Amino acid sequence: MSGGADISGAGGVAAEELRQFIERLERLEEEKAAIAGDIKDVFAEAKGRGFDTKAVREILRLRKQDFSERQEAEAILELYMQALGMS
Repeated sequence: MSGGADISGAGGVAAEELRQFIERLERLEEEKAAIAGDIKDVFAEAKGRGFDTKAVREILRLRKQDFSERQEAEAILELYMQALGMS
């Protein structure tokens, strides 16, 4: 095994460290699943209030971009739409 910890000795320090990593990852996976459920609930609530969840998802995606990145993407989209006679 290259670049990895030596876990050849059962019950050794590396084996304990590996177990701790695995347990931490399991807890994080559980938290991730819980958060995914919460996000699904919020989308369902927004949909129930009449909001278009596809548009809400797009807004979330756009808000992750910085302003100049978003402007560039919108300019390219507009250019392509003009080229296709869509605007």
